[in-house]
Amino acid sequence: MNIVLRNVVIEDYDLIYQLWNSTEQSKRALNPVDDSREGIEKYLKRNPTTCFLAYDSDSENNSIAGVILTGHDGRRAIVHHLCVHPDFRRLGIAGRLVHTAEEALRKEGITKIFGLVFKDNEPANCFWEAEGYTLRTNLNYRNKSLDENVPQGE
Repeated sequence: MNIVLRNVVIEDYDLIYQLWNSTEQSKRALNPVDDSREGIEKYLKRNPTTCFLAYDSDSENNSIAGVILTGHDGRRAIVHHLCVHPDFRRLGIAGRLVHTAEEALRKEGITKIFGLVFKDNEPANCFWEAEGYTLRTNLNYRNKSLDENVPQGE
């Protein structure tokens, strides 16, 4: 197995969407507007150098192993999606994706990154803790949907 990382392009969308639907935790983070092909295309146009795809170049069809979407507003970055296919877990791919995205963000002058993880996703919370991402307990996360097709969340 030879895992290679490269920037995400919109032509990867169908494979990435399949990947996101390969696990319940990833599926529940999706919404029909922002994670549509059009939504991801808009995201990639704003963040062309900070989103990465991992694939197995030794497989016949370059099997997708994982993906990370990170973006920033010029001050702070957010990890919007990190997903590794169940068949490729425990191989260090998530860490490679995170470190590659962090380096890309550093090159763009970003000094702080945050991410959102479901409270009940213990494996993901343990992963982020091991990567040095601390849990903020002094903030409340609030959101408001400006589109009726985007769920408010719990």
